[in-house]
Amino acid sequence: MASANIIQVTDQNFAAEIEGAKGLALVDFWAAWCGPCQAIAPAIDQLAEQFAGKLKVGKLDTDSNQNTA
Repeated sequence: MASANIIQVTDQNFAAEIEGAKGLALVDFWAAWCGPCQAIAPAIDQLAEQFAGKLKVGKLDTDSNQNTA
């Protein structure tokens, strides 16, 4: 289950959400077909929970957002 503290990053909101973020930001560039992406997802969720309010965590689907990826 994805953390409520993870934002969905897209080509349209990357600049505002990530480049404009105050403090640290972590973006997980992932794809549904990527096995390692699926394997690391629980760790990304855990980081988002553990560092809520200190670290902005986002996920960007590389297949749907190829301009940013």
